[in-house]
Formats: sequence, structure tokens, C-alpha cells
Amino acid sequence: MKGVMIFGKKGKLSPQYIGPYRISKRIGNVAYELELPQELVAVHPVFHISILKKCVGNPSLIIPTEDIGTKDILSYEEIPVQILDRQVRKLRTKEKASVKVLWKNQFVEEATWEAEEDMKKRYPHLFES
Repeated sequence: MKGVMIFGKKGKLSPQYIGPYRISKRIGNVAYELELPQELVAVHPVFHISILKKCVGNPSLIIPTEDIGTKDILSYEEIPVQILDRQVRKLRTKEKASVKVLWKNQFVEEATWEAEEDMKKRYPHLFES
């Protein structure tokens, strides 16, 4: 179940990239130091090359950190926007209903499947219509 996402924590289908940020210097063969903004002062600025992603030139794909609303502990609350799809999975002895949820700071391609009963308990307003 999605809830509080922590910056830098890897998880299934969790958003992993924010930025872009300018590389200030190269440290060794596989590490770079980035120029991070003041709101990310608690994050260590040196990253391994495997964590970095080449910046795409389309500015609409960039999610600014101000829009996410990070807290001092570099976490933020994920808010569901709408239900995109519904499916019922047949297990051995029972059926489990799932819904595809679009989250606030993510694109449609990053929507996740969540248990329908959990979503109805936490976010009943999504199921009113």
C-alpha cells in the first residue's frame, strides 16, 4: 500500500528520479557530485553513476521538488488522484479485487495496482461516482 514515500528509498514502482541537477565535479571513475538546491541540503551530494539518469530535454517531464512538498526528513505524502482501472484476480480459493490508482506527483505510466478494499477504507471519496 502506498503511503509515505521516502526520498532515495527504492521500492516497486516508486518514483526514483527528481531533478535535473548540474554535475559540479567528477569524483573517481564512477561517482559525481551534484549541485543540489537548498531544500535538499540534508542529502549527500555525491552519487554513484548507476543512480543518475541522463537528463531528457523535455521540461514537462521534470517534477520540481517544490511541487512534491518534501519535509525536513525528506518524505512526502502520496495522494491518489483517480481510479484508472479495476480487475479481479482469481486466487486458489478466493477472488481479490484490485484498482489501478493514479497518484498526484506521478505520470499515468507510473500508476500502481492496489487492493480495492484497502483503498476504499483509506480514500472513500474516490469510489463515490
